[in-house]
Amino acid sequence: MTTSTSPDKSKRKRLLLSGGAVLFWLAVWQAVSMAVGQEILLVSPVSAFRRLLQLIREETFWKSVFFSLSRVTLGFLSAALTGVVCGAAAYRLDWFRALMAPPVFTVKAAPVASFVILCLVWTPSRSLSVVISFLMVFPIVYLNLLEGLCAVDRSLLEMAKVFRLSLWKRIRAVYWPQCMPYLMSAFRLSLGLCWKSGIAAEIIGLPDGSIGERLYQAKIFLQTDDLFAWTAVIIGISVAFEKAFLLLLQVGEGVYGETKGGK
Repeated sequence: MTTSTSPDKSKRKRLLLSGGAVLFWLAVWQAVSMAVGQEILLVSPVSAFRRLLQLIREETFWKSVFFSLSRVTLGFLSAALTGVVCGAAAYRLDWFRALMAPPVFTVKAAPVASFVILCLVWTPSRSLSVVISFLMVFPIVYLNLLEGLCAVDRSLLEMAKVFRLSLWKRIRAVYWPQCMPYLMSAFRLSLGLCWKSGIAAEIIGLPDGSIGERLYQAKIFLQTDDLFAWTAVIIGISVAFEKAFLLLLQVGEGVYGETKGGK
């Protein structure tokens, strides 16, 4: 009885602590806003929430959300797939690993603004967030997977050779379970980063109908309530996107494990 209820109590405690922390900082925000006394400088959370409720009733709001969400998602998924393929190739081929080292280091070290300005010369502004999201996610997935592959237990690989397992079976039995924590870490880190960089690219490129354009307009017209409302939307979508993707990954891993166990 005690062992079954203690996890529930621990979960409730964490939720209460998280909720209390959020309420505390909302109260601080409200107090500072009241002390400043000028909502053009710092809007109150009540005003920002009221404006958010107004925005979600507008058709243009959902069009902007879909525009940015679709492009950032495309950039993330293409980078994740490319990172996995290139990471596996770099693990198997030393020359490919050496070939990939300079561009990966450059992308990882260079500031986002530099890539945004360069990409504006080569790509249309409507595709800018796709390219920037891809560039920010690819090195993380590539390097994490490569590190995970290099850390695979050699004794298990030797055992797979002894039993003459095919490449597909070695991937399922050895590489997959040992590399999954590295991939999960990469996705957790890159999911938030791709949203930040993608929206930053939109603010600079100003593609029509994007969230970045709405943020820029809020800044130009000193609409502080719009600025905070759209920022809340970005945070909410980023968190929801991260949770949904990781949940799908965990569900897929569970189904894969059941299938493997059944066989």
